[in-house]
Amino acid sequence: MNISYNWLKDYLQFDLSPQETAAALTSIGLETGGVEEIQTVKGGLEGLVIGEVLTCTHHPNSDHLHLTTVSTGNGEEPLKIVCGAPNVAAGQKVVVAPVGTKLYFGDDEVTIKRSKIRGEESFGMICAEDEIGIGTSHEGIIVLPGNAVVGTLVKDYYNVKSDFVLEVDITPNRIDAASHYGVARDLAAYLKQAGKPFSLTKPSVDDFKTDKPEGGIDVVVENTTACPRYSGLTVRGVTVKESPDWLKNRLSVIGLRPINNIVDVTNFILHETGHPMHAFDIDYIEGNRVVVRTLPEKSRFVTLDEQERELSADDLMICNANEGMCMAGVFGGLKSGVTEKTKDVFLESAYFNPTWVRKTARRHGLNTDSSFRFERGADPDNTVYVLKRAAMLIREIAGGEIEGEIRDVYPVEIKKRETILPFQKVNSLIGKEIPKETIKSILQSLEIETEQESENELTLRIPTYRVDVTRDVDVIEDILRVYGYNNVEFSDSLKANLSYQTPTDRKHKLQTLISEQLTASGFDEIMNNSLTRKSYYENNETFPEKNGVKLLNPLSNDLGVMRQTLLYGGLESIAYNRNRKHYDLHFYEFGNCYFFDAHRKSEGKILSGYSEETCLGLWICGDSNLKNWAAPQTETSVFQLKAHIENIFNRLGFTQNQLIFEPVQSEIYSVGMNIRTFKQQIGSFGIVSDNILKKFDIDTDVFFAEMNWDVLLKETSKSEVRFSEISKFPPVSRDLALLVDKNITFAAIERTAKNSERKLLKELSLFDVYEGKNLPEGKKSYAVNFVLQDKEKTLNDKQIDAVMQKIRQNLENELGAQLR
Repeated sequence: MNISYNWLKDYLQFDLSPQETAAALTSIGLETGGVEEIQTVKGGLEGLVIGEVLTCTHHPNSDHLHLTTVSTGNGEEPLKIVCGAPNVAAGQKVVVAPVGTKLYFGDDEVTIKRSKIRGEESFGMICAEDEIGIGTSHEGIIVLPGNAVVGTLVKDYYNVKSDFVLEVDITPNRIDAASHYGVARDLAAYLKQAGKPFSLTKPSVDDFKTDKPEGGIDVVVENTTACPRYSGLTVRGVTVKESPDWLKNRLSVIGLRPINNIVDVTNFILHETGHPMHAFDIDYIEGNRVVVRTLPEKSRFVTLDEQERELSADDLMICNANEGMCMAGVFGGLKSGVTEKTKDVFLESAYFNPTWVRKTARRHGLNTDSSFRFERGADPDNTVYVLKRAAMLIREIAGGEIEGEIRDVYPVEIKKRETILPFQKVNSLIGKEIPKETIKSILQSLEIETEQESENELTLRIPTYRVDVTRDVDVIEDILRVYGYNNVEFSDSLKANLSYQTPTDRKHKLQTLISEQLTASGFDEIMNNSLTRKSYYENNETFPEKNGVKLLNPLSNDLGVMRQTLLYGGLESIAYNRNRKHYDLHFYEFGNCYFFDAHRKSEGKILSGYSEETCLGLWICGDSNLKNWAAPQTETSVFQLKAHIENIFNRLGFTQNQLIFEPVQSEIYSVGMNIRTFKQQIGSFGIVSDNILKKFDIDTDVFFAEMNWDVLLKETSKSEVRFSEISKFPPVSRDLALLVDKNITFAAIERTAKNSERKLLKELSLFDVYEGKNLPEGKKSYAVNFVLQDKEKTLNDKQIDAVMQKIRQNLENELGAQLR
């Protein structure tokens, strides 16, 4: 959430700098990630000056250009400027960009230079609105009023100010701080505890009054469970137009686009108070009555984004006498918005049940500023105040008259919660004895009322805007954050055992073992969310959408299903890092994957169709090492990934003879291999397909492996890591050039050779592959190196020849391999 430093000062007078303010907010639990200086106009109109056109004649070499001389005051010589605007004329006061001035066109920066245009020199530029960022018009240059003073800096003329935007990360429980006044209120509590001067002022609505006591739109609330309080007010005769500069600047600085004065006021109120509002065009309120109710199941409703949506019978709607106008607390309808033709508006300020809003927002995949706040809990005591505040602002900047009294439907008052706070519990949980007067002062600054006080405890009443404070421990947390975590000294009573706990069960022992190995090999461990996007599994044969575990009430479309593979989370991490210039990546992750199988589901056993598996994922991309004086730059490859996989199996006690690598066809890989033993499928690895990489905007090869850790551990239980003395007798190396069919893989050759000689054959490797001229059609050549060794004696030629003959014979019989 963006907070404007200048806007904050409208409510709180204090002396902290923007950076000090950010540090103070972070210390009290409103973590501020950054502070950025913002100007109401990009570039701050620096270098621009007000000038006067002294002369204006036609350019001798152009039909549309003009030669002008422009005075910029301060005793300087007039500037010769070639201007193409059709409305330029002598005697005008204009905006001038002299040589060296920087102008901004979107993200592009242009520096004004001395130039020749059609043979005539030009020493600057006379500017249009869009060229300096104060508007969008490019029909001609800006012509200022005659009283504009030549030589005045344009930034002073337009009152351009610098501001600082604080990026405050609001935790879900602190919705009370999701506004400028909410942040100011919390900061005031900090300043009071820190003994710093401040003055907190909430905008007054004491001068509110209706212009016509009679009339106004009526309100009927049929569902008071979903809408415990609904307040409304009618304003007639407004003029919808562009907002004044101060209002546009307030919204623009925090990243909102100004729309019109009515809509801008509702957005301003939202970010001032944290309470969402909506303004309805009264022309669309048929029957002059607003009805808060639900509509029949599968009713159709067109929202402001022009999408037709199918409603649930549990979607609360704001309706007129005949039809829905707005999804309560979530999104407005196409006919509910304010336009330039609007003359009369009905202002809505309500408190909606958070659960109803949350379910509607999730059901329709909508996440708006309004739903964000309502579903976390608005302040039921604030509806009338914000209504008055908005009406007074609208009357000030849009005119109009307030008609009728405020309609406030509030059948059952939501009372402030009460809790008892024992002083002893405060000191026990915080780990320090805090003076009672300090505790009471902090509570007072947080607007928590003390109803009763005894020697040992306080009876408190919690403000309705603090939806997160329900117990004494919540109050203690508030006391501690305002008192200051850094003010609690370390003592023996606060010591915690932070020593590393060695895992005791076999699964985690081996997981730690492999984690250490991968980390030592240059990998970084990642941890991704088990919740992921449903779209990843659409039209996916390897991980079908039907096998996904779906959430009944997802937090968002991006977190709608449980993952079936670690692949996509790792690709998200790769994309995130590459977007930040980190290109050479080696990641691994241990994590659970989740599956649903309808065939396994049985009556009465809810979880029978569901299963989860622990998996190990590996990702590599980029370069394996950077170019240096000792070695050339080397890109990662699928073979490096395969080497890491084999090292994992070796560490777990597998021998080469136990593993089988087979080609696999999958939309996950452009080229892939299955990893299995003679009995079990363990995993797969390969080059991630381009179609998948495009979805993540990754423009380089990514090599991925995924292994079922649970299956791997079962297979590991049958394997033992054995150590033997290094042989004293020399190894013998032999090479074979084999002519084989194109569909024969090296893995098949490796498997056949190892089955042919289990005792003496220690290693074999592929050192050349050839396809092309001088080979028969459909054939390729493998050059394979074999290493033989006997740990008890030196091999002689007869033994070596016998072993190689046996290997050759089996390769010929089983694979059709021939010697070249």
